[in-house]
Amino acid sequence: MWTRQHKQTNTGRLIVPALAVMFLSYFGFHAYHGEFGIYSKYRLEARAIALQARLDTVRAQRLDVERRVHMLHDGSLEKDMLDEQARNALNMSHADELTIMRPSGRRIN
Repeated sequence: MWTRQHKQTNTGRLIVPALAVMFLSYFGFHAYHGEFGIYSKYRLEARAIALQARLDTVRAQRLDVERRVHMLHDGSLEKDMLDEQARNALNMSHADELTIMRPSGRRIN
């Protein structure tokens, strides 16, 4: 009976660990940088903080507008507010007054 003897090489023993390292590296990379990864979580938290700050400023502006509108309702009509609105609508002022025109559009950030 003939037998063949093969010299064992180290490369055969390294194939499975090398494949395991490649798969773990791939999944590890995407666990950190992927769409639902750790880095994305930090980006979403930073965006949530920025949007919360913007929400706070919009709420403050809304409260200011609501306060000004409330001053124009019947029963609580203030003469200064009425005078300011009339001058703004008619674009008129007295000779000794300083008029500062503000743009009336929304600001886009």
